[in-house]
Amino acid sequence: MGDPLSIRKLIDRISLGDIRIPAFQRDYVWEPDQVAFLLDSIYKGFPIGTVILWRTDKRLNTEKKLGHFRLPEPQKSYPVNYVLDGQQRITSLFSVFQTDLEPESAEWVDIYFDMSAAESLQESLFLALDSGEVDSARHFPVKTLFDPVAYRNATKGLEDTKALLIDRLQSRFKEYLIPNETFETDDRNKVAIVFERINRAGTELNVFELLSAWSWSDDFDLVDKFAALQESIADHGFGDLCDDKDLQLKICAGVITGETTPNKILDLQGSEIRSRFSEIERGILGALDFLRKQAGVTHYKLLPFPGVLVPLSVFFATNKTDGFVYTSTQKNMLLKWFWRSVFTRRFSADVNQRQAADIHELLQLKVKANYKVKLPRAENKIDFRKSGFNIGTANSRALVLLLSSNAPHSFLSGAKVDTDKVLKKASKHEFHHIFPKKYLQDRGYPSEEINCLANICFLTRGDNNVIKDKSPKEYVAKMDEEVRDQYLGEALCPSNIANLDFKKFAAARSTLLEQKARKLMGEK
Repeated sequence: MGDPLSIRKLIDRISLGDIRIPAFQRDYVWEPDQVAFLLDSIYKGFPIGTVILWRTDKRLNTEKKLGHFRLPEPQKSYPVNYVLDGQQRITSLFSVFQTDLEPESAEWVDIYFDMSAAESLQESLFLALDSGEVDSARHFPVKTLFDPVAYRNATKGLEDTKALLIDRLQSRFKEYLIPNETFETDDRNKVAIVFERINRAGTELNVFELLSAWSWSDDFDLVDKFAALQESIADHGFGDLCDDKDLQLKICAGVITGETTPNKILDLQGSEIRSRFSEIERGILGALDFLRKQAGVTHYKLLPFPGVLVPLSVFFATNKTDGFVYTSTQKNMLLKWFWRSVFTRRFSADVNQRQAADIHELLQLKVKANYKVKLPRAENKIDFRKSGFNIGTANSRALVLLLSSNAPHSFLSGAKVDTDKVLKKASKHEFHHIFPKKYLQDRGYPSEEINCLANICFLTRGDNNVIKDKSPKEYVAKMDEEVRDQYLGEALCPSNIANLDFKKFAAARSTLLEQKARKLMGEK
């Protein structure tokens, strides 16, 4: 075990280019709420896991950015330290606290400490907030803790009790130590094995660059093959799939071997993929066509868990030029499997194992149309009241697909919501609060309740401008009585919404969303 790392030391080593992200690591995927939860664990002195580094004298040809930051060249020669485990945690801490580098993206959301919240072992005291949601009398910017000038300015004017609270906050972060273990080798096969064992715990491994650099890249260029596929994939609305190299490899491995572990991927030969690429291509296009026509998934960025594409592509993989033609029974079973995978968040952890199991089951269905696939239990794991809406999160995407499946009308104009257009933009401006944000803010509701999934629906921009900050009681009265219940029902809103306060509405709508999710999963 190496010397533990203070947060300050970690930031300095990254800023100096000593700690780096190898190209075969997965992209940074943590959501702001996860970062806030990490900081809460540190504040409360909870362990956050060991950081594992790979020290090597052989610098890799390609490396990744650390989140939204491009790392500087090392200020000293070899060795360098590549992150094997802990990338999400390291990237989160660096993104919160560093002050030297400029991010290459404006997507980052700052984290704040809630000075007015009651101390609780269970509830987080840290919040990810947009600038418009910040109350400076209540929310302290955590990013200032390691910047003396910014910290002095941020604490200026605080009353004594809050100043003492923030000083204690700063001390806890300065004193916190992160366990560190350094794995030193130049044997890249050992590195691959370490990755595989680490990833059995959950997060998928991106080994595309690893394979390209270490195996058959001179013999067969998968990038070129998928680039040639791009136009067809883009026609299905899934152009971003061409940038997801890890998923491309998993689909290839799934079709050829029935498994998606790093070892199976590393063992792939260029000749194998070349000889079966037409089959793989038809599998991918068949899967995309099914998702678009049968499940209403019109764009890649709205797919909650892209991992579902692997078993589905294996099911549709075929040598037949016209593709695989499925029966009505097979279609219904595939839809049950898809929706259960979404609402149980099946591919959020243990991905390789679950993909292999589902590949086996779907291949059985492919051969026997009446085969009863061993499906996940119809258990919804998305909390519509507590999950916040952010179109980049899996839970929010699941909500959007659920609402889209009802083909809703906009409340006031009665215009049919063009869900294909809305989903293509996939912008937060295309989704609106049923109880308007301003209406709830004026009544003291916190942002996490205002932005909960249960308060989100499709509305045309025109209707949203008319509603503005009106209560549902006011704007529901303007709806055409003949279609009012129909439109509310399509949006999965309680018909008596005009008589409900926000909390009762959120509870009632959560129930309706839950019922719809269960129906999509094939439950009565």
